Amino acid sequence: MMFLTVGNELPFDRLVRAVDQWCGENKQHMVFGQIGPVGVEGYKPAHFEWEEFVSPQVYQEKCNEAELIIAHAGMGSIITALEVSRPIVIMARLAAFKEHRNDHQVATADRFSRRKGVFVAKDEYGLTALLDEQGGRNENVSIEKVEPYAEERLIQTIRDFIVS
Repeated sequence: MMFLTVGNELPFDRLVRAVDQWCGENKQHMVFGQIGPVGVEGYKPAHFEWEEFVSPQVYQEKCNEAELIIAHAGMGSIITALEVSRPIVIMARLAAFKEHRNDHQVATADRFSRRKGVFVAKDEYGLTALLDEQGGRNENVSIEKVEPYAEERLIQTIRDFIVS
């Protein structure tokens, strides 16, 4: 199962539509999506199961069950995928499409693109290519896992700064 998440604040129709179209052409893959607020005119997927919002418990369960996570380039989604050692395909929201107020997710995607297990799609075409590549993997993907708490080295650096 693949888990699509776009966060809770804003819809991300461009990402949801691209995944839905990919699912329509790749029916062998099961996807569950948390797609955010749809509203009256928002995009409603036809080729995968979805909900606008899920509880934190369900979100964690879906991340744990997923073979692949697909997400916006939000820090919470990326960190969660790395905490549970799941590969993640991300696509940044763009201000030009009114998907966010600025392009900070582009910088986030760029920074995390160097990390093992994080795959960055520049656009919908890149997204479907990554889904073709990552969705068909049967072997384990190398992931640079993160721990849920700060590393001792960071804590010590902050402690030293405060004390001095």
